[in-house]
Amino acid sequence: MHVTRREFLKISGMASALGALAGLGFDVLPIKSYAAGLETMSVKETTSICPYCAVGCGQIVQTDKATGKIINTEGDSDHPINEGSLCAKGAALYQLAVNPARWTQVLYRAPYSDKWEEKTWDWALDRIAVNVKKSRDAGFVTKNAKNQEVNRTEGIAHIGSAALDNEECWLLQAIMRSLGLVYIEHQARI
Repeated sequence: MHVTRREFLKISGMASALGALAGLGFDVLPIKSYAAGLETMSVKETTSICPYCAVGCGQIVQTDKATGKIINTEGDSDHPINEGSLCAKGAALYQLAVNPARWTQVLYRAPYSDKWEEKTWDWALDRIAVNVKKSRDAGFVTKNAKNQEVNRTEGIAHIGSAALDNEECWLLQAIMRSLGLVYIEHQARI
């Protein structure tokens, strides 16, 4: 067998590299998977969007089928925007949902009061509806300076969320326009 100098250097270089890797503990034999046998049948995976900024990174939320509680959140590697990577806030999204310090009741502080009161969700939604109606009526304009009929309110503005999809954004702007709002903006544009 005739080996040229160049071939000898290639063979000896590869042998040295393999010897070095073997010395570091790398083994080329098949290994046993540590994940084999883990119980995943009771876990449901749902794709979601990170709510923090206007980027819209994809996430996978894993919930326990029996209790419905969130077990884990991670980046969605199939999502075209982030391809599985997450920023620090997105990676900590699990703590937003599963946190013993998270408030679950409505807290209300009356005007000029220094104390917070716990209220029910029904009370809060009724209060929001009353205040929207009051603001809409107070700022409603039927005709502009040119005496043209406009039927709009200038006392309320709406800012949409970047975590909404196109259909949800369309529905929200349709509802806002039906109230007569003209100041409708979106977080992704700001």
